[in-house]
Amino acid sequence: MDFRVDLAGLRLKNPLIVASGVLGVSVGLMKRAEDAGIAAITMKTATLQARQGHPNPVVYEVDCGLLNSMGLPNPGAREMGFILEEAKRILSVPIIASVGAATPEESAEVAKYLMKADAFELNASCPHVKGLGAELISDPEAMALIVGSLKNTGLPVLVKLSAHADWLHVAGRVLDAGADGFVAINTLKGMAIDVYARKPVLGGVYGGLSGPSIHPVAVRVVYELHREYPDVPIVGVGGVEKWTDAVEFILAGARAVGVATALRKGFQVVDEILRGIALYMRENGFSSIDEIVGLAHRC
Repeated sequence: MDFRVDLAGLRLKNPLIVASGVLGVSVGLMKRAEDAGIAAITMKTATLQARQGHPNPVVYEVDCGLLNSMGLPNPGAREMGFILEEAKRILSVPIIASVGAATPEESAEVAKYLMKADAFELNASCPHVKGLGAELISDPEAMALIVGSLKNTGLPVLVKLSAHADWLHVAGRVLDAGADGFVAINTLKGMAIDVYARKPVLGGVYGGLSGPSIHPVAVRVVYELHREYPDVPIVGVGGVEKWTDAVEFILAGARAVGVATALRKGFQVVDEILRGIALYMRENGFSSIDEIVGLAHRC
C-alpha cells in the first residue's frame, strides 16, 4: 500500500501533517509529532516583529470545539529562523514555515529569515488579528503581490484560505500570482459570552472556532476548490478528529490533511488516523492515496 503523497513538490511519507499554530515554538513537540508518524510540520506563524498576542484568556472550550484568540504570538521572524534551523537539524520530515505579513516588502523580510524551510504557507485567513489574516483575504490584489514576493524565494508557496470574503475568487487570483497550492480552511470567526459576567469570555473578544463544528464547512471548501482547480494540491484542515474525517477530505480533493485541535488528545491520534486510513484502503481495494484524491467528484 502506497501512502506517499506529492504536495507541491514536497514528498510526504503519508498524507498527515501538523497544521500551523498548535505546536508553538517547541522543537521537542515537533520531534514527538514526527515520531508519532506525522509526515510534515507547519510551524507557528511568524511575523516580522515579535508579538505578545492577546490578553488571557486566549482559549475557551465550547460544546462544538475550541475558540482561540491567541493573536499570533511569536518571537518574531529572526528568532523563528533560529528555531527552524534547530528543527531542520533534528527532524527529517519537511517543515513548512507560516508567514504573517501585510505587504510584499514585509513578506520578503519575514521569508529572508525562514529560508531553511521546505515551503511557505501564507496565513491569509486568521480571523482575529487586525491587518492580517481575514482582513488580508478581503484584498485579493494585495495577496497576489505577497504571493509573488514569496515565490521569488524559489520555495513552494501554499496559501491558507478560509470561508471568509470571496475566497474562491481569491484562490484564482493567487494562483495567477504563482501560488503552488491551498490550505483550507483556517478557523472561523466566533465568540462566546459569559452569561453571568455578561461579557465576552476571550481576552481578544473574538476568536477562531476550530474542531468538529467547522469540519463540514472545510469539506465543502475543499470540494469546491478541487472542482474549480483539480490539478492544484490542497491540504484539508478543520475538525479532523478521526480517520473518517481525513478520508472525507481526501475524497473531496485534498492531497494531504492537517491535524490541529485533535492533538489536544495526545499524539496517539496520529497513529489512530493513519491506521484507519490504511484499513479503509485495504477493505475497499485501493493501493495508493492518489486513487482516492477527489474520488467524490467522479462517483
